[in-house]
Amino acid sequence: MTQRRIHLRINGMDHEVNVRPDDVLLDVLRENLNFTGTKKGCDGTGECGTCTVLIDGKAVYSCLILALDAVGKEITTIEHLAKDGSLHEIQKAFIECGAVQCGFCTPGMILTAKALLDEHPKATEREIKEAIRGNLCRCTGYVKIVKAIQRARGNYRS
Repeated sequence: MTQRRIHLRINGMDHEVNVRPDDVLLDVLRENLNFTGTKKGCDGTGECGTCTVLIDGKAVYSCLILALDAVGKEITTIEHLAKDGSLHEIQKAFIECGAVQCGFCTPGMILTAKALLDEHPKATEREIKEAIRGNLCRCTGYVKIVKAIQRARGNYRS
């Protein structure tokens, strides 16, 4: 299959990468650009949410997006949330509330929470649960994750 050179804007920086027409964004992020904070869980079926990134501020499963379709959009991965050595409020809240156990779902959960709180800084418990319903966690039972997002909304900065 023929490769094509594309430009992707990831975490505020431009990247050039060669992709095939059927390459999904998840694989390009992890394998070509070394953004390994984006996890690969369900192998491209869109069932787990571990590969969640933000595209133009919206939470999306990167396993379901062709890399070619991300050209011209702003992509944000988990690596971009901490600034100047300080964790983002959502990251801090996840640690403080014990919402991180094995950590596999954590990047997707945090980015999903960020998309929610960017749009609804005072999201209700119901809105939080609705937002994270597509992100599977096998460790926490979600209670600590919901509490962490509730805590983050109190100190929220986008």
